[in-house]
Amino acid sequence: MQTQKLTFKHYLIIGSMLFGMFFGAGNLIFPIHLGQLAGSHWLTAGWGFLLTGTLLPLLGIIAISVTRSSGIYDLARPIGKRYATIFMVLTCATLGPLFATPRTATTPFQIGIASHVSTSQAPWFLFAYSLIFFSITYWAARRPTRIIDTIGKLLNPAFLILLALIFGIAFSRPLGRADATPTAAYQHGAFLNGFLQGYNTMDALAALLFGIAVVTAIRGIGQRDAGAIAKTAAKSSLLSISLEAVIYLGLIWIGATSLSQFKLSADGGIAFGQIANAFMGVPGEIILAIMATLTCLTTSVGLATSFAEALHAKFPKISYATFNRLACGASFIIANIGLDQIIAWSTPMLMFLYPLAITLIILAIASPLFQHDPIVYRWTTALTLIPAILDGIASAPTVITNMQWVQTLLAWDQQYLPLAKLGFDWALPAALGLLIGLGWHVVRRMQTAHAYKISQD
Repeated sequence: MQTQKLTFKHYLIIGSMLFGMFFGAGNLIFPIHLGQLAGSHWLTAGWGFLLTGTLLPLLGIIAISVTRSSGIYDLARPIGKRYATIFMVLTCATLGPLFATPRTATTPFQIGIASHVSTSQAPWFLFAYSLIFFSITYWAARRPTRIIDTIGKLLNPAFLILLALIFGIAFSRPLGRADATPTAAYQHGAFLNGFLQGYNTMDALAALLFGIAVVTAIRGIGQRDAGAIAKTAAKSSLLSISLEAVIYLGLIWIGATSLSQFKLSADGGIAFGQIANAFMGVPGEIILAIMATLTCLTTSVGLATSFAEALHAKFPKISYATFNRLACGASFIIANIGLDQIIAWSTPMLMFLYPLAITLIILAIASPLFQHDPIVYRWTTALTLIPAILDGIASAPTVITNMQWVQTLLAWDQQYLPLAKLGFDWALPAALGLLIGLGWHVVRRMQTAHAYKISQD
């Protein structure tokens, strides 16, 4: 099949699209808050954050490229068709109307508008803001082949200009030194806690879901060969992820220096508003509100597009337009519940899904080494699943964790599974499952080779 030779400009456009899709609500507020929590240990926590916030999403795109999957279902199919369907639906729901997409509207509202209206007026302002926000999202996501023009060429450059303005002031006139005493959890566990904070960006899950949108966009600029599409996706994602890493470290440092003038905030949205006001007063808050709206709108468009395309591909009897209306309509409704509730209920889902996503990405990249044998996938996933469920339960709101049976279950988890208190009780079981699967694979290959040798004799 003929394929067009791409220039650096093409890679830059695709990379810009990916950056706009990845960099959204959590990518702004969580690094700032992480810097405040880590204080003088901001860089150590930052390296942990970069692993899950940038490296893991990059590996997710590479995993799709290596396996030449069209999306998250294809990637997980070696584990089993039912598992792949369930995992895809849960991931789509998490990144779609349940958590991530509603958060793209509530976050900019919280950091740019909520502080300027009364408590009684806030619900009405949120209603109006989210209605306009998701109306624009729906319009932009109607035609997925235009996603490059919508995100990469229009909204993304505007966001980068505004962000550069904030960074320029922050580094020329810093609020102070990044030498504040870290909070208790970050005094001796800065790296691991930074790693877990990276879950909140949801970017590793997004990388698996965005795969189909990336493939569609690359085909739209002239690529036809499957191998060429895979290479283009990998090269373009490296550009976008590298830019994200630089921005993350800058935001974490700004958060750490802000403790010289402000107390530890409840969340990164409040902290960012205080910082913008300190730099430029009310105009700074206006710039921040515009910046947050732009970056979250780009992510919202990407999430709605990927949600609709992934589910339409799996359930073709339901049209893309119907899934797009579902994504935008349900996100609008849930957004009006409020940011705090969305974050509180998204955490247990992320603690459950991320171990499964991490192991799936590693297996997909390494799959050529074991000939894509499903037995390796299945053993690794099976032993990851139970501790992942326990991690999800442990991070649930107190209305669940205070139940007696839950307390008993979590006590058993912390007693018998290493690293449970750190949220990594899945790591050793996953490694054990990988070793069992690889061992089984090697034994079967040896048996097959022996049987073939006997038949030849």
